Amino acid sequence: MWLIDSSIGRKVVMSVTGGALILFLTFHMAMNCAALFSGEAYNAICEFLGANWYALVGTVGLAVLVVLHFVYAFWLTIQNRKARGTERYAVTEKPQTVEWASQNMLVLGIIVALGLCLHLFNFWSKMQLQEIIHGTNFVPGQESATDGAALIAYTFSKWYYVLLYIVWLAALWFHLSHGFWSALQTLGWSGKTWLKRWQVIGNIYVTLLVLGFISVVLMYFFKGLC
Repeated sequence: MWLIDSSIGRKVVMSVTGGALILFLTFHMAMNCAALFSGEAYNAICEFLGANWYALVGTVGLAVLVVLHFVYAFWLTIQNRKARGTERYAVTEKPQTVEWASQNMLVLGIIVALGLCLHLFNFWSKMQLQEIIHGTNFVPGQESATDGAALIAYTFSKWYYVLLYIVWLAALWFHLSHGFWSALQTLGWSGKTWLKRWQVIGNIYVTLLVLGFISVVLMYFFKGLC
């Protein structure tokens, strides 16, 4: 099957899964931004998603996308290293035309994966998972697992979580800023004229996306200081 056997096929899988994950991040950011204006509105969204069948199907689908994306990323990296062999040690200077993010996508991807694990621990395991197993997690202020706004406030009252999330989101920005236009190029949607345009559009889009997440982190952190 060409999606597995060929390098182009593997890049297509990376592009499609990456694009789907960007769409999910956009939805997730918009959902989080509701917490900037109303904790009740954010909790209503959390209740709507919760452990309902459609949310569980979406969670499983999202997990499959993440696994495929990272597995294929490692696969492509290994194949590229094998193809270059010892030649990768022959040049000590990086071409100026190659952006920093493209040279460090694997490292950035690992940071993003570690940040995802932290996020799952801080939120998913204390909210949706508790609904699935009928648990009663999230104790600090005696709030229930369905009080997402209180969980956000509690999590980002800790400076070390704020710092870790900012590092994670910075790595995500670099990863997505390259991945956005690279995916479109792989799918054949950008020629010489549109390549630069997609790079600019991608940078703007990804910047707004990451700023949306960071705004929630910082607002709840400074709100906790007051």
